[in-house]
Amino acid sequence: MSNSSSLTQFLLLAFADRRELQLLHFWLFLAISLAALLANGLILSAVAWDHHLHTPMGFFLLNLSLTDLGCTCTTVPKAMHNSLWGTTTISYMGCAAQLFFFAFFISAEFSLLTIMCYDRYVAICKPLHYGTLLGSRACAHMAAAAWATGFLSALLHTANTFSLPLCQGNALGQFFCEIPHILKLSCSHSGYLRELGLIVFSACLIFGGFVFIVFSYVQIFRAVLRIPSQQGRHKAFSTCLPHLAVVSLFISTLFFAHLKPPSISSPSLDLIVSLMYSVVSPTLNPCIYSLRNQELKDALRKLITECFSEAINSPSSPCYVPH
Repeated sequence: MSNSSSLTQFLLLAFADRRELQLLHFWLFLAISLAALLANGLILSAVAWDHHLHTPMGFFLLNLSLTDLGCTCTTVPKAMHNSLWGTTTISYMGCAAQLFFFAFFISAEFSLLTIMCYDRYVAICKPLHYGTLLGSRACAHMAAAAWATGFLSALLHTANTFSLPLCQGNALGQFFCEIPHILKLSCSHSGYLRELGLIVFSACLIFGGFVFIVFSYVQIFRAVLRIPSQQGRHKAFSTCLPHLAVVSLFISTLFFAHLKPPSISSPSLDLIVSLMYSVVSPTLNPCIYSLRNQELKDALRKLITECFSEAINSPSSPCYVPH
């Protein structure tokens, strides 16, 4: 038995006991993290460099890429370190920092996805008011609100979770520090209920955002189906489907991870689901957006072409290397 005052480290879930499998997991995580860095880095560069993407949707996509990078950089490096060196430990302060940043980026990402849904709703259902409702100042305020919401939520959850006395050991049963797994170690009934209340409140906010997204897309699809030309409907769907795919992947895995019935819960299933929303989703998001967004694909193609051809010697190029 131990309490939080004497606890100096936590034990994370090991992916495998055999050394060969541990090294395999390291290389898989390395490949995923490099893919996430490359994909999100290209999105950030394309949006920042191409003036055609200096739109509200491009601005929010830039912020979304930052949250995806944050999620990847919060969970993957420690998992890589443990797989490479065959360890499972994380320090008490390291666990608190990991929980804070992961909660911060996840909360900010959901807020940004909700705002991006509002952007698509205004663009398709109220196009004449788009410039008024989504001007540069309004976009900056909404993005700031998303980041502030993520910060406040992460601060409250982290401060309350790590104020609980822990007396059920230090094994988390997860490959990164997550609130539900730390709560299982708590021996404070009142503190547990307080954190549970915060989780329920956060879940209600997420559910409210989910209802808003569903309602918005019902209105969007009704408006799209009223467009007379097939080309117009295709263009409208092309701007909405990537966002809808990202939202569906994010919400479905997050809800399933925390709301699935105990009867179907297992360590392997919990691990797979947590990998989906913490690692796989942030890696796939840029690819999903790039598949159907023609302007983004053109910007990425132009950026890559100029980086590896004649623009390599131009001072105006984003890839310019001085000689």
